[in-house]
Amino acid sequence: MFLTLDDCDAAARRRLPRALYGFAANGSERGASVLANARSFERWALVPQTLVDVSSISQARSIFGMTYASPIGIAPMGGCALFAYRADLGLARAAHGMHVPFVLSGASSVPLEQVMEAAPGTWYQGYVPGNDDRIASLIPRLRAAKVPVLVLTVDVPVASNRDRDRRLGFTVPLRPRASLAADGLLHPRWLLGTFAKTLLSDGMPLLPNFTGEATGLPIISAPPAGVRSGRDRFTWEHVAAIRRAWRGPLVLKGILSAADARKATALGVDGLIVSNHGGRQLDGAVAPLDVLPEIIDAAGPMPVCLDGGIRRGTDALKALALGAHMVFVGRPMLYAVAVAGRAGVEAAIEILRKEIAVSLGLLGSPELDRLQRGHLRAA
Repeated sequence: MFLTLDDCDAAARRRLPRALYGFAANGSERGASVLANARSFERWALVPQTLVDVSSISQARSIFGMTYASPIGIAPMGGCALFAYRADLGLARAAHGMHVPFVLSGASSVPLEQVMEAAPGTWYQGYVPGNDDRIASLIPRLRAAKVPVLVLTVDVPVASNRDRDRRLGFTVPLRPRASLAADGLLHPRWLLGTFAKTLLSDGMPLLPNFTGEATGLPIISAPPAGVRSGRDRFTWEHVAAIRRAWRGPLVLKGILSAADARKATALGVDGLIVSNHGGRQLDGAVAPLDVLPEIIDAAGPMPVCLDGGIRRGTDALKALALGAHMVFVGRPMLYAVAVAGRAGVEAAIEILRKEIAVSLGLLGSPELDRLQRGHLRAA
């Protein structure tokens, strides 16, 4: 099906309407941070250790009391229903079946209760506003659904400048346009397999996971006051309140500074995901890999994960050698589900797992715990 994650990208580019593919692939403004994420891995070279018994390779990794088959997870992504029929379920089931974590976005289209039933152990990522009532209503719903890990995305206080999306006619919320309709007609596999199938089976995709209520407006509707607004008032005080109310593991996603890592540690946060939102928020923001070591040093024993730019098993190992506990992958998994549903995602996960296993053997590190900064040198 695919040989590399880049094949997922190429296949999705052919299958998806141009505006929809652009929405996934583009960063904000000039796309500088998207490029920086990829190039950051080129600044490190791997240093193998020879004559080590690598006849048995283990890449299992434990976090928050759960053990996963590999140190990779699927990052949260909103709007997946536009890319494949019930894409959120396909992603969740693939991750569950392959024994890796999947983080369900608050901007997903399948009610989180259905996702949790289909794939127990799925994490939840929320875009939380600085609104005590909204926060208070969401947490009981997550608890009732048995969500094990709550991830708060903290790098979206305001919407970014998505110039390229606007030029392609793609907006959030989605607005039907003649150009988008024409684009869809030129991609019949997507039109019939995703668009028509979704409308005929489920109706217009909804956004039911933003709040404590399982109802949601259609993806083409402007949200009512308070659903997407209020993030510009979300502060450390709200994180502290959530920490008091949420007894399970609490993770902050979007941390790029050691100072913020120290604040999170002081509040009793359980984990961090170093991320610049895949280059989709502040253009020119530092690449996560470049600040990973200093954030790990500031976070102490707290597990620190990385999201952004992972495309090969060697990319993952570079982040892990620098001290990342796990890595999360977004766009390639979205492309995989767009092309081949759950089977495509499973294939993409297996590609990374095999690449990691081979690279661990070639590095002379049969276990992840033996991977260290000594396996790297600045290129």
